[in-house]
Amino acid sequence: MRRDEILGKLRERIVAFVASRYQRDQAEDIAQDVMIVLEEKYAEVDRIEDLLPLSLQIARFKITSGRRKAVRHGEYSQVSVDDIPLPSAAPSQEAEAARREQLDRIAAAVNTLGERCRDIFRWKLEGLTFPEIQQRLHADSLNTVYTWDSRCRKQLLSALGGGWV
Repeated sequence: MRRDEILGKLRERIVAFVASRYQRDQAEDIAQDVMIVLEEKYAEVDRIEDLLPLSLQIARFKITSGRRKAVRHGEYSQVSVDDIPLPSAAPSQEAEAARREQLDRIAAAVNTLGERCRDIFRWKLEGLTFPEIQQRLHADSLNTVYTWDSRCRKQLLSALGGGWV
């Protein structure tokens, strides 16, 4: 029997051997790898008595190598995405109540401030830059606006009792 015929029969035997441990598509891949090794490194071996144990040993090495790689990559310890409980995106009732109370405190504190401070805060929340606020306030210097803003924030902090929370 020629070497090509022997390798063809060996391939079927290797696929059956590996398929007993893995799925069919993985068995095909490992058998193909074994055939490549036999062609590249053992081209001088042509007797079936020598090729059969050699090919099965190469297949065992490939299987062991594949398992080690899977363990290194954590494939056996992976958890399905469906099994992970996701937290609710909606805030809890306590958190919502605390947020409402904080907003009420801030609104009450802002109402105690002067008109200029309320305007500066409103314009900052609207996204205006300090040069744009300077124009609206008709301030001579940009540093004046920075100073007013700093003083307004200090007043607001004081009105909140010395803390933002």
